[in-house]
Amino acid sequence: MKVVKLTSPPTSPRDLGIDELPSVGIIGGSGLYDPGIFEAPLEVQMHTPYGLPSDNIIIGKVGGRWVAFLPRHGRGHKYPPHRIPYRANIYALYSLGVRSIIAVSAVGSLRPDYAPGDFVVPDQFVDMTKGREYTFYDGPRTCHVQIGLEPFTEELRRALIETASKYNKVHTTGCYICIEGPRFSTKAESRIWRDVYQCDIIGMTLVPEINLARELGMCYALIALVTDYDIWVPHQPVTAEAVEKMMAEKMDIIRRVVAEVVPKLPREVEAKCRATLESACV
Repeated sequence: MKVVKLTSPPTSPRDLGIDELPSVGIIGGSGLYDPGIFEAPLEVQMHTPYGLPSDNIIIGKVGGRWVAFLPRHGRGHKYPPHRIPYRANIYALYSLGVRSIIAVSAVGSLRPDYAPGDFVVPDQFVDMTKGREYTFYDGPRTCHVQIGLEPFTEELRRALIETASKYNKVHTTGCYICIEGPRFSTKAESRIWRDVYQCDIIGMTLVPEINLARELGMCYALIALVTDYDIWVPHQPVTAEAVEKMMAEKMDIIRRVVAEVVPKLPREVEAKCRATLESACV
């Protein structure tokens, strides 16, 4: 595969040897390190003000649209959740032209009807992380981006739900609680997330990925695969092996959903996402 090395953002598609910059980005979670759906793929090595992203970005065509793919943890799963270079990842995708992101993640379930093997397309989240770099606006410019009513872009969510429902059980709403990791929750914590916070699924990577994307005016939606019940279920230990096994079982479906949803993503929604930046900065 051809590798293009960039020390600065491309000024035109010609810098990459393609006819259009990718407007759609796919961020792959645990087990999804290569999309396997691209025509004419090439790799791009990006340098950013925030360091290198998790891995080289793969660019290729899907359904006639140029798409950029980045494995969140890097190929070989070299970055644990609390060490992922989130700012470099989002900045690199944005610099390549990406304005809409479809993310894929493995999650645990906090309710009995969200069963292992189900997909969830969440509509809200709660942040319980502790020590990550959450913003591009560290000063002197200060911005307070309001995404509370619709943190996940509704138009992208609907496209994911419509497509994924053809192949798998899909829950059309859900509150994702993001914990620091890399350890799993204690039983006491798991019960708090479920009974007090009333969240539906739990993971370790949504924040600050979604925050950073929305700070740059990007659209963002997530398709989450339930790989296990969290530890609130009696005698149900959570293991990395169980997560990997479920991801492997559903990987072909996930790739099919991503390949079919990309051509359906409306370009006009990008203006709506950019509007989150209006009146956000002091």
